[in-house]
Amino acid sequence: MSELLINEIRETLASARSQFEYLSDLGIESQAVDFTDTNKNQQCSETNASLEGSLETVREELGDCQRCGLAASRTKLVYGVGNPNARLVLVGEAPGREEDLKGEPFVGEAGQLLDRILLAMGMQREEVYICNVLKCRPPNNRDPQPEEVATCEAFLIRQIAAIRPQVIIGLGRFAVHSLLKTKTPISRLRGEWQEYQGIPLMPTYHPAYLLRNPESKRDVWEDMKEVLRLLSAEGDGS
Repeated sequence: MSELLINEIRETLASARSQFEYLSDLGIESQAVDFTDTNKNQQCSETNASLEGSLETVREELGDCQRCGLAASRTKLVYGVGNPNARLVLVGEAPGREEDLKGEPFVGEAGQLLDRILLAMGMQREEVYICNVLKCRPPNNRDPQPEEVATCEAFLIRQIAAIRPQVIIGLGRFAVHSLLKTKTPISRLRGEWQEYQGIPLMPTYHPAYLLRNPESKRDVWEDMKEVLRLLSAEGDGS
């Protein structure tokens, strides 16, 4: 057996193990959601290149952003990562320490849990697009200030317009409050479809919250099943 084939088998087993571990945390023996064709509606390569170019244009205009005070304390600007033609976009609050150092969203412990959630949904990180409301880490991970959100949201809107996803997931209290312009508790918002820039948005708990409150993983899984149902319906043209 070739080394390449052995590595592919190992990667497949590791992916299945991560999915099983997350579902086991919830006390779920198997996944009942049918979502086998995540790339069904991917456009042609020319369109992909055009959308990626749009994201690159927004990134270029963001530049070495000095538009608010966060520029003085950040290490790296954290723009976003993933598929420029993603059907699903996940939006968090702001970069944390690990993200600030690496320049990529959700790479710490909460990011590892997010990867496991995606795997449980039958998705890879590379298939979706992940970003934050803020592109720079607030000092000591404090809550973002209104002026910081107002400055950064213009770029978030353009990112989402370039991707044109079918569904958005809002991760956590602050991201959801910023996107929906509401102060309604996340515990009341989660699991109920909302809308952002004309796109269905599912509010749910942040992975960091789940690390502190693992009993809420089941709630998040119910929210993710709703996301899968809508994506499946969109893929079927229903």
